[in-house]
Amino acid sequence: MDVLIKIKDREGVVHELQAPTDMAMNIMELCKAYELPVEGTCGGMAMCASCQCYVLNDVVLPEMGDEEEAMLSEAFYVKSNSRLGCQIPITEDLEGLELELAPEY
Repeated sequence: MDVLIKIKDREGVVHELQAPTDMAMNIMELCKAYELPVEGTCGGMAMCASCQCYVLNDVVLPEMGDEEEAMLSEAFYVKSNSRLGCQIPITEDLEGLELELAPEY
C-alpha cells in the first residue's frame, strides 16, 4: 500500500509523492528516489542533518531518538518542528504527512 506525502522543496514547489509502505524506506530515501535535493551524506545514520525537514501538519510521527535529538541540537536552521528524514520510517500512519525541506548549509 502506498501513502500520499507532500514535500515542499527549497524553491517552494510542493511535490505529492506516493510512498510505498512495504519497502522499509524512510523519508530521506523517498526524497532521493524522487530526485528531490536531499544529500543523506551519512547514509541514514542520523549523523549529518542533510535530510532535515520541517513537519507542517499534525500527523503522528515516531518518537525522536537520542541520536536524532543530538544531531538536531548541533544542526543549522533547526526549528521546533524539525526532524531528520532518515529517522522517519514510511508507514501507513504517515498518510497525508506534509513536510518542507530545510535550507542547505
